[in-house]
Amino acid sequence: MNAIIITIGDEILMGQILDTNSQYIARRLTEIGVEVTEELSIPDKREEIYETVDYAMQEADLIFVTGGLGPTKDDVTKKVLAEYFGSRLVFNPQAMEWLEELLRNRNLPMNENNKSQAFLPDNCRLLRNFKGTASGMWFERGWKSLISMPGVPFEMEHLMDMYVVPELKAKYSHLQLEYRMLKVYDVAESQLAHHLEMWEDALPDGLKLAYLPSPGMVKLRVTAKGEGIKQLEERYESLKEVLAGMRYTEGDDALEKQMGKVLRKKGMTIATAESCTGGEIARLITSVPGSSEYFKGTVVAYANDVKIRVLGVAAEDIEKEGAVSEKVVLQMAEGVRKLMQANYAVSTSGVAGPDGGTPEKPVGTVWIGIATPKRTFARKFVFSFTRERNIAKAAAKALELLMLEVENVEK
Repeated sequence: MNAIIITIGDEILMGQILDTNSQYIARRLTEIGVEVTEELSIPDKREEIYETVDYAMQEADLIFVTGGLGPTKDDVTKKVLAEYFGSRLVFNPQAMEWLEELLRNRNLPMNENNKSQAFLPDNCRLLRNFKGTASGMWFERGWKSLISMPGVPFEMEHLMDMYVVPELKAKYSHLQLEYRMLKVYDVAESQLAHHLEMWEDALPDGLKLAYLPSPGMVKLRVTAKGEGIKQLEERYESLKEVLAGMRYTEGDDALEKQMGKVLRKKGMTIATAESCTGGEIARLITSVPGSSEYFKGTVVAYANDVKIRVLGVAAEDIEKEGAVSEKVVLQMAEGVRKLMQANYAVSTSGVAGPDGGTPEKPVGTVWIGIATPKRTFARKFVFSFTRERNIAKAAAKALELLMLEVENVEK
């Protein structure tokens, strides 16, 4: 079973927004054993949409289309799909009821543009959108299906999770795919691949290893299909044996989510004091729903006087050692832990770049401090020459060091 994903929108091709829809759809399809063979982005033009849909219908079993379902004149997807599937746009009373209920709950007036969204193809099945005004549409031709969804990510995700994935799982129950994921820290992808070469070469049919590098870590995904599922657990356990001595964590959850589970279970709290990372660590932590239970807050102490006045860093240490130093991040971590009355704290100070480096402290130099109920310590790292990667790597490493302390403490 294969699929093609089509995203529609000039804003995607112009680089004004990131196409996260294809990523989400592909991930959800992979989870149920559907192989995505192509991802296509096209403009809001009738000819482009028609020709691309026609191509996809010839090449794939499942076609997913996002975008172009809004109430404005440039949203033409609905009209083109109606034309392609030989249907007419007709007034749908049920869709109008959904629209009226949604707008009423949001205290919004109904206008002519909204009303136009109740005119839908007469030969598709509607998917009720509880998050927005555009209904999803499910077309079928023979054994093939085309599912059209809004381009707004949270609306598309809602339709995928509520309708599309459950129905596909029920309809194609013979598709089987399972995977296991772990994350290896502080090992380059090439080095890790060399280390696992013999293990990977010995994998039987139906099992596959994928390397997914990201700042500070490499994710390893072991995927099993068909007969390979029977050997998945055994091979996964043998992989962990081969990785003995390396730092890794299991599971697909992001580190900030894993840490949140541990903190919530142990009733512990954390705080951050950030200079070079500019609040990125706090952003990652608060991206997890429910993080208010354990995250006290952050101080983005970019200026030295803030480090001194708010976090209690000694001015003479900054003058003598520099802001990017062990003494400074230790005091930052201790200061924010005390200020926020948290159990744990993490601090960062570094040279993110592209300027500001010296022979002693080149671009990419970052000090990370950790303060716990039992000890305070700091580690020095030298990352890359790229500002964005330095910030991302420093934030990832800070979470990793903090996670180690949180995991090992006894409440």
